[in-house]
Amino acid sequence: MLKYVNTGVVFQEIPDEVTLSINLSNCPCHCPGCHSQYLWKDIGTPLSVSALSRMVHEYGHDITCICFMGGDAEPEYIDMLARYLHSEFPHLKTGWYSGRQRISPKIDKHNFDYIKVGPYIRHLGCLKDPTTNQRLYKRDRSGDFKDITMKFWRKTV
Repeated sequence: MLKYVNTGVVFQEIPDEVTLSINLSNCPCHCPGCHSQYLWKDIGTPLSVSALSRMVHEYGHDITCICFMGGDAEPEYIDMLARYLHSEFPHLKTGWYSGRQRISPKIDKHNFDYIKVGPYIRHLGCLKDPTTNQRLYKRDRSGDFKDITMKFWRKTV
């Protein structure tokens, strides 16, 4: 069963959204230089539909998006949770930060509004670095995904 370790309302993970980020454990990616190595362990509280629903009711008026931070060990379960959110809470957007280079073909990407792919590679940097290999995609009105990674890059004056 997928487990979460903690949550937080954040403003930087998904551009232009107030996001409830849910940090998931048992990450199989083990990226060298990972800033959240504690999430490699199988620890935390089971992330059930009822637990997710409680979170939405607790934070629902303060957030516009829910982002799953990890979950690569159980991508089909993440997909089910995103489908549930869109069905039960259509006003909320859904995001997924995956450490994989590609999303599993078993996933319906259209259950997500945002998807980040790519392992952390220290010498390439994270999303805020123009040299990063990681990419954040946003689903547009036509259903296509557009790379919005550049929204993380600082503009110089």
